[in-house]
Amino acid sequence: MSLTAAYRLGTRLFWRDTPMLIGTVITPVVLSVGLPALMRHLSPGGAALATVVFQGSIALLLALTALMNTTMTLSVRRDQLVLKRLRCTRLTDAQILLGQIAGTATQTFALIVLCTVAVRFAAGVPLPANPLAFAAVTAAGSAVLTLLGAAYTAAVPRAELTPVFTMPVFLLAWFASGTIPIPLPSWLETALGLLPTTAVVDAVRTGDVALPLLVLAAWTAAGLAAIRLWFRWEPRRS
Repeated sequence: MSLTAAYRLGTRLFWRDTPMLIGTVITPVVLSVGLPALMRHLSPGGAALATVVFQGSIALLLALTALMNTTMTLSVRRDQLVLKRLRCTRLTDAQILLGQIAGTATQTFALIVLCTVAVRFAAGVPLPANPLAFAAVTAAGSAVLTLLGAAYTAAVPRAELTPVFTMPVFLLAWFASGTIPIPLPSWLETALGLLPTTAVVDAVRTGDVALPLLVLAAWTAAGLAAIRLWFRWEPRRS
């Protein structure tokens, strides 16, 4: 087996898992397109408000499709001893994880692009002024959140508890995206601005990618360190 085979295996298993598709693909896509369309037609602010809502919903896509999906998938495969069996093949540990991370990151990036085009027609949200910068920061964000999802499996004791452990992360990412205008202390705004999802949303809104990419680089280092120290290939023994 090769890295390409691991990538194809992870992608194939993902698209065959109907409950996973509903929770981490269909739901965030419907919300990311439906909410801006609703704001566009029901609010006086029209397209401007729809744009703010959609840009914030990118955090939702990253949190659900990238992080939550990866955490749930790897936790299930760990508990079913699939990861342990894969380690008995010619694949290295890095190839096994990279195949999963690359597959999920690719799907997340594709969904963000798809939603960006969809809200252009459904809600009048303008396309990114700098498509290359938008592609770079959303691709980087997809990869980093997927990496963090793999690292986060260390905190999940059993696969069935994954929704309980990932929901607070999703809610924090959604809250920090700025979609809901709530006055916050300056120190809290600064702290929330250091989240990887917030970094991507800020880059999409402002067009400035330098600082967000630095934030994502820091989270990449943290995720790699966490995987190296705490990632488990098989369930805890009771």
